[in-house]
Amino acid sequence: MQRFIDKFINYLKAEKNASEHTILNYSIDLKDFAAFAGGADVEEVNHLLVRRYLAAARTKNLSKRTVARKLSCLRSFFKFLLRDGYIKTNPISAVSSPKLDKYLPVFLDENKITRLVNSPDGNTPGGLRDRAILETLYSTGIRVGELVRLGLGDVDFISGVVTVLGKGRKERMVPIGDTAILAIRRYLDSRDKLSKGLKDKGAVFSNRFGTRLTDRSVRRMIDKYIKKCCIEEKISPHALRHSFATHLLDRGADLRSVQELLGHVNLSTTQIYTHVTTERLKAVYDKAHPRA
Repeated sequence: MQRFIDKFINYLKAEKNASEHTILNYSIDLKDFAAFAGGADVEEVNHLLVRRYLAAARTKNLSKRTVARKLSCLRSFFKFLLRDGYIKTNPISAVSSPKLDKYLPVFLDENKITRLVNSPDGNTPGGLRDRAILETLYSTGIRVGELVRLGLGDVDFISGVVTVLGKGRKERMVPIGDTAILAIRRYLDSRDKLSKGLKDKGAVFSNRFGTRLTDRSVRRMIDKYIKKCCIEEKISPHALRHSFATHLLDRGADLRSVQELLGHVNLSTTQIYTHVTTERLKAVYDKAHPRA
């Protein structure tokens, strides 16, 4: 089965322009399935084996969303094999996706966002960098993976626009506010003091070794400032993106514009944020209306 997995991964890279994150997750999930299948060839895989695999995944206390992701991976894999003639029937066609629980994205209100972005020490090169990262994430709503890929040529300091390479290696242009632009300028002016020698001169954000930051290092940094601010919510860097979208809608932005800014392919993905604003309106109504 491994040779077909390799073919599929190469297909994702060459034809689908899948992100590194997607390729990594699909590789892990397919390797896990191949191990469960015990050396079975792709023609021997049937819907019963797939169902046993998903049932075993549920016994490991994996979330429904994780199980659904694994099934989605297998669905794409066997669809590829069927299309290219490696199998005659698709074993996934008889397997239904688990019903996912609805959830509302976690976001911070404007006061907490202000506390968070102001928390780095502006008198140190490291603090200036961290402030610039937090300001950029909230100002643009980009993903952490998109942030760490930013190059100096991607930031138009005059027009206030950032060119972002998003999922599927699709480019989009996102406005960036003056506050974030100023924070980036201040950081870049001090960057020589932060590193021992800049090795990746094209990167916007670098570490103390002069190389480009990673997703993980940015996440650790944000966790540090969340604790420093004593913010009680359990949030991830993605919460800054959620906050960006929610605050725009709260202040009257239309859903289509927010969809474009976030880089969502489907409007339905963006609509989750309308549920957030609706829930807040209902809470205000229940609290304020005398006959609620």
